[in-house]
Order: sequence, then structure tokens, then C-alpha cells
Amino acid sequence: MALRAYIVEDSPTIRENLIETLHELAEVDAVGLADTEREGKAWLAQHPDEWDVAVVDLFLREGSGLGVVESCRSRRRGQKVIVLSNHATSDMRRRCAQLGADAVFDKSTEIDALLDYCVKARGELEAA
Repeated sequence: MALRAYIVEDSPTIRENLIETLHELAEVDAVGLADTEREGKAWLAQHPDEWDVAVVDLFLREGSGLGVVESCRSRRRGQKVIVLSNHATSDMRRRCAQLGADAVFDKSTEIDALLDYCVKARGELEAA
């Protein structure tokens, strides 16, 4: 069973590479995409049962990924919110955790850790 991921990322190149990598290496299928805070928040609110993980960049074309993360606080049990950013400083990691993120990964150095996290989340979903 593949994880269903909603991706909030404003770079088309990064988004395409991320979708391909997640699908091939972690059995994660993209169920939707957004490149702004408003679009991301709206889709997640309108489709509460159609995603297992949300992968969110912090700096978007419009708005902030922090707003998307915070909007997911009332998600159902088992759904994961993952921040994937080039700005994964210790302060930003703390802030994301305060807003409800389950994990934060650096785009340039922690892709393998993201994949491992998704594989583990898929296993937890299948066991539930």
C-alpha cells in the first residue's frame, strides 16, 4: 500500500524530482500539489481523509509553509506533516515542531532520512 502525499512546493523542478523520488524509493504517491499557502491549506481542509503525509516547503510563491503546517493541527491520527526545506536550522525545526510538524528535513542533506521516514510511516499505516 502506497502512502498518499500532498506536496506543497513552489519549485516545479524540485516538485517533479521529489514526486519521482518518493514514488520510486518509498512507495509514496502524490495525490495533490500546491505552490502557495492558501492553496495548500484549502486542499488539506477540503480533503481531510485523502492524504497520509503532507510534505511542505517553508518558502512558497505566496505565503509560508508555516501556515500550512499550523493548519494541519487537527489532522486525523496517523497523518504526518513533514517539512522539507533548505532552511532547516535548529530554530526553524523548533518552530515547525511548535506548529505541529512531525518531522523536518533539509532538502540538500537529508533526502535519505526523508525517504526512511516515509517508509517507516507506510509500515505503520499498513500495520494499523
